[in-house]
Amino acid sequence: MNALAPDLLDRFRNIVGPKGWSSDPDALALHTREMRDLYTSRTPLVLKPASTEEVAAIVKLARATKTKLVPQGGNTGLVGGGIPFDSGDEIVVSLQRMNRIRAIDPLNDTITVEAGCILQNIQQAAREAGKLFPLSIGSEGSCTIGGNLSTNAGGNAVLRYGNTRDLTLGLEVVLPDGQIWDGLRGLRKDNTGYDLKHLFIGGEGTLGIITAAVLKLYPAPAAVATAFSAVPNPRAAIELLSMAKTASGGQVTGFELLPRIGLDYVLRHTPATSDPLAERYPWYVLMEFSSGRDDGSIGTTLETVLADGFEKGLVLDAAIAQSEAQRTAFWKIREAMSSAQKPEGGSIKTDISVPVSLMPDFIEQASKAVEDLIPGVRIVAFGHIGDGNVHFNPSQPVGWEPAKFMAYWDQVHQIVHDIAHKMNGSISAEHGVGRMKIDEITQYKSPVEIELMRKIKRAFDPDNIMNPGKVIRP
Repeated sequence: MNALAPDLLDRFRNIVGPKGWSSDPDALALHTREMRDLYTSRTPLVLKPASTEEVAAIVKLARATKTKLVPQGGNTGLVGGGIPFDSGDEIVVSLQRMNRIRAIDPLNDTITVEAGCILQNIQQAAREAGKLFPLSIGSEGSCTIGGNLSTNAGGNAVLRYGNTRDLTLGLEVVLPDGQIWDGLRGLRKDNTGYDLKHLFIGGEGTLGIITAAVLKLYPAPAAVATAFSAVPNPRAAIELLSMAKTASGGQVTGFELLPRIGLDYVLRHTPATSDPLAERYPWYVLMEFSSGRDDGSIGTTLETVLADGFEKGLVLDAAIAQSEAQRTAFWKIREAMSSAQKPEGGSIKTDISVPVSLMPDFIEQASKAVEDLIPGVRIVAFGHIGDGNVHFNPSQPVGWEPAKFMAYWDQVHQIVHDIAHKMNGSISAEHGVGRMKIDEITQYKSPVEIELMRKIKRAFDPDNIMNPGKVIRP
C-alpha cells in the first residue's frame, strides 16, 4: 500500500472539518466496494465536502501535492468508475453531502440541483412543482445526479426524453486545477462556441468534478396508458414500436423488451410478482404512452395500436393496466429482471447499443454465438429496445459452478462487443467505461477518437489526478 503521509491527510481533513471526512474501516468499506462485488479496493480517507468551495480547496491541494482523487456519487455504478484502485494512494471524494435543490424555475422548466442530490428526490421536487423530471432508472432511490451526469445515464424514458445529456442545460464544475467553472445557465439556445458541459457529462470524473447542474423539466403527464403485451419475437417488437410511435404522434414514453426466461426468473425470485398473462409466450413488450390531456385519448390510442398489432400478428396477447397498482406491478417485473438473475448463479453482464432496426439481428447473432461457445447457457436479453439498448446477459448453464462460468467473461464480451461493433453499435450504452472497459474501447474506437480523448485528458488534467485509470489512459 502506497500510504499517503499523515500530515497530508490532515491537511485534507482540515478543509472539510470534522463532519466532512471518515477513515473508519466500516465507513470506508461503503465507498470501496462495487455493488456487484466485481471491484473492491482501499482508500485511507473519504472526504465529504459540503460546498463547491470545499471541493475546489480539495482539488487545489491535490493538484499541488499530486494526490489522486476519485469522485463518487451514490456508488451504484456497474463498471468500477467510482471505485479507487488497491494502491491505497487515492482519496475518495463523496458528493453526498452536497444535496441541496438550489432553485426551481417552473416558467423556464428548469431545476438547479447539487451533485449529491438523490435522483428520486429531484423527481419528487419536480412533482411538487407540477412538473416532471423524466430520468428514471432502477437505482433512483440511492443514485445521485452527479453520478448520473458523469455516466450520462439512460433509463426507461430515453425513447421520449433522451439521456441525461439531453436533460442538462448547464453545469458547475471544479476543474483539475481547482478553478470553479460556473456554467449554470438555464438556456436552451447559446451559440457562443464550444458547448463545454458535454465534455464533463459522460466523463466519469476524469476531467473535473461536477458539483451542480441545471436540468430540464417537462409538463407532468395528466394521463398514462401502460400495456404488457406478448410478441412472437424481437423483430415483431420493433415493428410494433414503429406503429406505436406513428399512431401516438411521439407519445411513447417507454418500450421495454423482456424474454420469457427473464420473466421466469422474476417470478421465481421476486416476492409479490405474478404473470400478467394467462399463457406463456417467448417474448414480451412493456409499452407505455403518456399525454398532457386526461381525456381518455391516450388509452384509446394504446388500444388501437394493440388491435392493429393483433391483426398483423405482431401482438399475441396483452394486458392493459387498469390502475396505478397494476401499472406499478408491470414495471416491477422490468425493474427486477436484473436482480432476479443473481439467484440463478453466475451472470455475465453486457450493455450494448445498436441501431434500433438492427436489434433483432443482434440478439439472434449474439445468442447463437454465445450458445455455440457455452452449450446450455441461458440468454437473458432485455431492456430499452426502443432506443437501441439491450442488456444481453448470459446466465450460467444449470448445474455449473459460478466460477467455471464467469471464467468465460472476456470471451463472451469479445463475442458480444464484436457483433455490436460490426453493426456500428457501442459496447457501453449507458453504464459507462470506468475500469471495466478502459482497454476494450481502444479496440472499437478509431485511433483518431482515442487520441482526441487523450489530448482532452492531458489538456484538462496534465498530472492525471482526476479519477486516474478510468475511461482513457493518458
